[in-house]
Amino acid sequence: MIRVLLAEDQAVIRGALAALLGLEPDLEVVAAVDSGAAAVASATVERPDVAVLDIDMPGELDGLDAAARIGERVPSCRTLMLTGHGKPAHLKRALAAQVGGFMLKTAPPEELVAAIRTVVRGERVLDPSLAVTAWNLADNPLTPREADVLRLVAGGADAPDIAARLHLTAGTVRNYLTTIVAKLNARNRTDAVRIATESGWI
Repeated sequence: MIRVLLAEDQAVIRGALAALLGLEPDLEVVAAVDSGAAAVASATVERPDVAVLDIDMPGELDGLDAAARIGERVPSCRTLMLTGHGKPAHLKRALAAQVGGFMLKTAPPEELVAAIRTVVRGERVLDPSLAVTAWNLADNPLTPREADVLRLVAGGADAPDIAARLHLTAGTVRNYLTTIVAKLNARNRTDAVRIATESGWI
């Protein structure tokens, strides 16, 4: 019997998934919770074989943060991430975190069930529709210093403020911003922030 922990903040979806998985003769849902923090707490107590986690959950821990904590506290528990959309930044984080699988919520039920069984065997699963996204995940073109500058822009800082924080001249900061916009083929610095954030580079 495969013991499953389910974490999904939307009650209707959580209930439907629990009911669906409960129909399988070799699956038992041992806990169904609505947050990343609750998933970590339940995993520590229930010690499931696999945790099926929604990425976008409210609170301090999202699904990927919860997966990392569960991996530390219950190393035997595999993790399968669910998402409503395959954002490159999420996929990149999931791959870096060595989660067992990454599936879209729109996947057919039989594919989700098969993914759970595959992950429990120690293999990795990637939703077929996300394979191209994973293949095309570009390496970060930004240098560490450029990423620092863009993070401060994302936080609302202007060039003089960035210069003061990073011990640079305002002219150097403006040069960095020009280079960043060009590297990312962005329209302006706001667009550069959007591109870098969606790609998981800052």
